[in-house]
Amino acid sequence: MNEQALSVREAIITRRSIKNFNGQPIEPEIIPEIIEDAIWAPNHGNRNPWRLIVAADEQYEQLLDVLKEFGVANWKQLSDEDLEKQMKKFTSASAAVFVIVPEDARQKERLEDYAAASILIQNIQLLAWDKGVGTCWKTPGFLDNPKFRDRLGVKPGERIISMLQFGHFDGAPKAAPRKPVDEIITYFGDSEEDSAE
Repeated sequence: MNEQALSVREAIITRRSIKNFNGQPIEPEIIPEIIEDAIWAPNHGNRNPWRLIVAADEQYEQLLDVLKEFGVANWKQLSDEDLEKQMKKFTSASAAVFVIVPEDARQKERLEDYAAASILIQNIQLLAWDKGVGTCWKTPGFLDNPKFRDRLGVKPGERIISMLQFGHFDGAPKAAPRKPVDEIITYFGDSEEDSAE
């Protein structure tokens, strides 16, 4: 395993969401190694409000049958060729991690837990990128399907917030433009009335 090659800044700025994986398998042990570091994400009250379901290697092959059932409309009616095309969005990746959070009845805690788990996901993506592994955070509608939740082993009172795909890739997409900093920052005390005077 290589040591860190990127600075934190480089990882943040160069990371891209990979949607076109090349199908080359990743080493399954990479995922727990990444997660072991990613769990240092800040989280309110140190609640560690996440649970992860990992499918890699043979487990991912088994998961593909479930993803076919829930992620491809009318899959039974498709020709083998059309089904293969529809499944490419799943088969080109080589692992998936489902990030699950508790659905706390208290709104403040529920929002805090979602925010903390989002930071965990960003940590996972940055750490994977540093290892040359691409990821993509996906939120397909079937994540809330009760039958899919049951197949995945999601408990009552939990919510899946991410299907995080992992895989190798041949080329990273170009960076999408971001808003300039001066368009998103307002300094405290500044207002349009003040600047008009």
